[in-house]
Amino acid sequence: MNKITFNAFSFLQKKLTENGFPFANACLEIPENISVFQLMERLKLAGSDVEGAFVNGLIVPFHTIIQNGDRVGLVPPGTPGPYRVMLGMIKK
Repeated sequence: MNKITFNAFSFLQKKLTENGFPFANACLEIPENISVFQLMERLKLAGSDVEGAFVNGLIVPFHTIIQNGDRVGLVPPGTPGPYRVMLGMIKK
């Protein structure tokens, strides 16, 4: 098992609370070779619930494999801010 630090932002926090999962600097144990998308499935989040995923501060595709010790963050669609373009979450 791998251990990661997990954070979810904005609207995802309510959904994760309803699903019974922590969302703020949570230490999660996950299987080895799990992708961001598979983590989302384990947290009972649909692909449409998440617009962007960060691993160790960098935006990554959902197929990225999470490593032991990684910091993972999920951002829902519609989160305000111009940084969404700069980070590559959406195209101009």
